[in-house]
Amino acid sequence: MRKSLRFAVCLLSLFLTTAFANSARADDFSEVAQLSREGKFVEALAKVEVYLSSRPKDAQMRLLKGLVQRDAGKPTDALMTFVRMTEDFPELPEPYNNLGVIYADQNQLDKARTAFEMALRTNPSYSTAHENLADVYGRLSSAAYNKALQMDLSNAAVAPKLALVRQIITLNPTKLSAAQLAALPKLQPAPAPAAVAPTPPTQVAQAATKTAPAPEPVAKPAREATPATRKPADEAPAAQKSAPAVDTAANREVEQAVQTWAEAWGSKDLKAYFAAYGRDFDPAGKLSRSQWEEERRARIEGKATISVKLTDVQTLVRGNSALVKFRQDYRANGIAISSRKTLEMVRQGDSWKIVREAVGG
Repeated sequence: MRKSLRFAVCLLSLFLTTAFANSARADDFSEVAQLSREGKFVEALAKVEVYLSSRPKDAQMRLLKGLVQRDAGKPTDALMTFVRMTEDFPELPEPYNNLGVIYADQNQLDKARTAFEMALRTNPSYSTAHENLADVYGRLSSAAYNKALQMDLSNAAVAPKLALVRQIITLNPTKLSAAQLAALPKLQPAPAPAAVAPTPPTQVAQAATKTAPAPEPVAKPAREATPATRKPADEAPAAQKSAPAVDTAANREVEQAVQTWAEAWGSKDLKAYFAAYGRDFDPAGKLSRSQWEEERRARIEGKATISVKLTDVQTLVRGNSALVKFRQDYRANGIAISSRKTLEMVRQGDSWKIVREAVGG
């Protein structure tokens, strides 16, 4: 595969309440990573299978299994592992991202592009998939420019564009192997399910056909670092501005509105849930408000039970606008996900309404 594409090596989207509280699980995880580091892939995969025989729904170990399979030179097995993960954990972007990396490794760039887009539909804030998708677009552009140049050598405008695209595509190896997982810090939970339901993986595989191998890009030359200049002391402000006064009453109103929204979501009260969003709400991606509501309705009504709990709520009110950041613990149909979330809210009449939401912050 091209070295610029990055595998997702830790399952940031999945919140497992006993992930590292259980030392035995952490030891199993570390042992598999150590075996992979030593090139003992047969032993590593055997350890994975023993572990999954009693915990088949452990998404992190299944993700590690796919990475070990890839490191062992078994991309077909790894691809099937990630496909099954998209079926069992459709809210997670990492399996789609890793599918895209394998497709790109096989020069199936259209399939890779579709897989990365699926990852971003589940989590529009997933930077790894954004970077990988950009790399695939760069390689597709490189192939197109190269073909144009072959067909018309007299076109002087094509060669500079091809050279520029090749410079943009980096050769720096940024992905990590399964063997490097042991050195990673403790997993941090992250994104909750996005509003858009992902396409089944079988459609991802059928959505595109193989494309011709793209030419190998050249390394982008390093840029000289420009030392930052320190602002002269005499230009510093004479006095620091005092912090704005906190509107305690408004903070309470905003926090109550957010709690009401979470309770409506958990109780599947769709009327109250949609009422929490303002008329200017901007859905993620390119969905219209009506499309977003249809997809949210399908996802919420499709869950037998839903639990949404908010902790570490931080509110900043400025006039008729507010920014709310918190940790959201979401549970539904056996899946537990925790993430940091940010809501932008505005006062509309006597109520506070959500106008934008994003994972992270």
